[in-house]
Amino acid sequence: MHDPDPRFFPPSKARMHEVCGPGAYTYAFVLAARLGGVCMWVRGRRDLTLINPNGFTDFIAPSELIFCNTKDEIQSLAVTEEALRAGAVSLVVVSLNKPLGLTEGRRLQLAARDGKSTGLAIIPEGMGSNAAETRWRCAPVFGHGDSTLQKWELIKNKSGTLGAWHVRWDATSRRLIMVSPAGK
Repeated sequence: MHDPDPRFFPPSKARMHEVCGPGAYTYAFVLAARLGGVCMWVRGRRDLTLINPNGFTDFIAPSELIFCNTKDEIQSLAVTEEALRAGAVSLVVVSLNKPLGLTEGRRLQLAARDGKSTGLAIIPEGMGSNAAETRWRCAPVFGHGDSTLQKWELIKNKSGTLGAWHVRWDATSRRLIMVSPAGK
């Protein structure tokens, strides 16, 4: 067991990335833990997912997470852009339900670059922006007696290399561990 390849995780700072799949929230919290500092989570009122502080304390302290609830997706994008540009937080996570246009995606990339903050959009499966630096598909791996095992697939990478890894979050050491897939 060892840490994932640092060329892929954490993804490039000062850029906007995307994640989809049932393990997307785990990915977001692992990234927040890895980057350190304060994380801002932006979500529109149509996002009914409740995030319980007891559920993420293995990753970050509740005092390191700022929730921003917006009235709609347009406001979510505006808040995300401003938070990225301000550079006051290390990670801005935004939940999106509609496809992100190239113009909006490019604006978020420029804001991340200018503020030296990392952005992460949680998107539905099959949706994504051409402007995203990377896109990840994350899902739990069931049936191996380990409820923390996940498969993370890098399905878009502007640097060119794609791949898949089985990972586990170790709450005690507060680090991500890459593991070999179980044999069949």
